Amino acid sequence: MSRVVLSIGSNLGDRLAHLRGVIEALRPGLLAVSSVYSTPPWGGVPQQDYLNAVLVAQDPNLEPSDWLRLGQELEQAADRVREVRWGARTLDVDIVWAGQRRRDGEVPCRSADPVLTLPHPQAHRRAFVLVPWLEVEPEAVLEVTAGAPQSLRDLLAALDATEIEGVRRTDFTLGWPV
Repeated sequence: MSRVVLSIGSNLGDRLAHLRGVIEALRPGLLAVSSVYSTPPWGGVPQQDYLNAVLVAQDPNLEPSDWLRLGQELEQAADRVREVRWGARTLDVDIVWAGQRRRDGEVPCRSADPVLTLPHPQAHRRAFVLVPWLEVEPEAVLEVTAGAPQSLRDLLAALDATEIEGVRRTDFTLGWPV
């Protein structure tokens, strides 16, 4: 059994429709979907605000590389163009965390592969990931350093207050659960 935490975001076109497309594609395996948040862009490239959400999904047949492929297919279906790092995009699907269920419990996947680094190497620095993830999994932990899991609350508390304040919950819904 494979379980993932995905961060989804959009700041071009019909932002809400792009996020809803991810929900529809993953609906059979969805375990949780956060509220939709409006967030300032991250990375220093001038652009409009994003709509962001976090979802938790599982599928017994998917490995982390399969989740990556699926996320990239969803981005392509939304006409995602990769021109500028951290630039504007119709859809961004990031694997924040992945785990495998084993007899002795769930084991986080770790990967230093540049194609798929797990956990996501910047997740602990991004309020737009931590705030919605905390909403759907209040007891979640993230291993920023191997063997040293930290609660999402502690990671969020370490961020600059202005970054956290920039993550604003909206009234938009993603149509889950239905």
